[in-house]
Amino acid sequence: MLVELRIRDYAVVEDLTLVLGPGLNALTGETGAGKSIIVGALSLLLGERASSSVVRTGAARATVEAVFDVSAEPRVAAELEELGFRPEDGLMILRREVAAEGRNRSWVNGSAATAGVVGNLGAALVDLHGQHEHQTLLRPADQRRILDAFAGAVEEARLVSALYAELQSLRQDLDNREERRREIESRADFLRFQLSEIDAAALQPGEDDALQSEAGRHEHSEELTRGASEVHDILYGADDSVADRMAAAKKRLERLADFDPALSEQVESLSEASITVSDVGRRMGDYAESIDHDPRRLAEVHRRLDMMFRMKRKYGPDLADVLETAQRVRSELSDLDESDHDIIVLSQRMDTAGAELKSAAGALSSKRRDAAARLGAAIASTLPALGLPGAVFDVALRAHGEVGAGGAEGVEFLVSPNPGFEPQPLARIGSGGELSRVMLALKSTLADVDRVPVLVFDEIDAGIGGVVASAVALKLAEVAERHQVFVVTHLAQVASRANTHLLVEKEQGANGTVTSVRPLTADARVEEIARMLGGDPESPTSRQHARELLRLT
Repeated sequence: MLVELRIRDYAVVEDLTLVLGPGLNALTGETGAGKSIIVGALSLLLGERASSSVVRTGAARATVEAVFDVSAEPRVAAELEELGFRPEDGLMILRREVAAEGRNRSWVNGSAATAGVVGNLGAALVDLHGQHEHQTLLRPADQRRILDAFAGAVEEARLVSALYAELQSLRQDLDNREERRREIESRADFLRFQLSEIDAAALQPGEDDALQSEAGRHEHSEELTRGASEVHDILYGADDSVADRMAAAKKRLERLADFDPALSEQVESLSEASITVSDVGRRMGDYAESIDHDPRRLAEVHRRLDMMFRMKRKYGPDLADVLETAQRVRSELSDLDESDHDIIVLSQRMDTAGAELKSAAGALSSKRRDAAARLGAAIASTLPALGLPGAVFDVALRAHGEVGAGGAEGVEFLVSPNPGFEPQPLARIGSGGELSRVMLALKSTLADVDRVPVLVFDEIDAGIGGVVASAVALKLAEVAERHQVFVVTHLAQVASRANTHLLVEKEQGANGTVTSVRPLTADARVEEIARMLGGDPESPTSRQHARELLRLT
């Protein structure tokens, strides 16, 4: 519910606050007082393009703020949560600021937001009909949604949408799989050549490092043999070797330790060192004997290293990269072998999903056809009483070439306000008053299924009076039992049925002409109804007529 609308420095409005109530809210006043300006300010919150021309002369910025009670609107509360906002005590506050110079700004519950976010949230709560372009019923998707709700086919529509999404996902998977197969097939011969070449090399992890070490031993075998032998002789093999001299030193130190036990630790250290030197000496002798100068093996090692160098240049830079390339190629070729089976399985699943979608869409279409006829007849029967005696209303179902997310057909509301003309889409109705009355007929018929809680009607009484005016007033009151209705009106019949009656007045202030709004009760309301009836608001007759009209409602 729209609880409060605050407008500041917008057009001729300096600063005003409208406090609205549940049910029917009527906004009345003399022509030119600024009623439609107030509706225009509200439309700014619903996404209308902001223009600096709306800023009041002399002001830096115009501000429009609306306070909504969304405690009974879980759909809007959930949308707020998704956008990162949270209702405060069940309230949602939307605000837009239009600067005379500089950038415009928007807020949701005090947090900065884009104008689009503010407009989307506002449109979820307010449906504005008349000279402004925020009518949700003009959008084909909303017309389809409303028909489905009227038909009791909401679950069927959700099923069709879900099955269509599933089919699209399968189609995408199949397209990706086929594209992948074509890509691999185009390179299959090259991939097989790569794999054959790498597998034929029989490479082992770390083999290149091991062969480099082996090549080094073969290339320097003489130096290694000579040097190892020299080390063996120095440490262990020759007379007076390091091992012999250390053994003599150890024996001498042991005798000294007999005199000073503190030297026992040094004896132990020298003993360990002697063992190490002797061990290294013996090992170097064994190493010298193991060195084998084999030119043929060296040539073989060089040939394999050259082969590895070429492989690493093609598939490297390292041997590990070459082996990884082989594994990747093997996996791609395996995918090619498996792709035919996968494509068959995906095709079968698509056939099943397509059949389910077609069946579900058929059931939805059946409900739509029946509901379209009923809805069209119900609305057409309402239009004559609203001053459109020759109007025709039709709910057209346009078959698609194939089933989509919204089913097998599009839904379009068509109307001809005047006899002799072909029904046209609602968006093509030129008269704001005619469009508003068609919308009123729709709203009264769809009151139980339409989810938008706040309805705003501007220019709904254009060109009507008498019995038609009473019928319009009655319809507005009926709709207001299920929605909050805010109507700008010149009709006393409509104003008299309002639960909240607001009077717009224009007056001269210190800063020029300004528009103000005040709620009417008791005698003040009688006076305004009398004025709207066309008589002298001060005359007893006019006042009595106004009182009778108020009592009748």
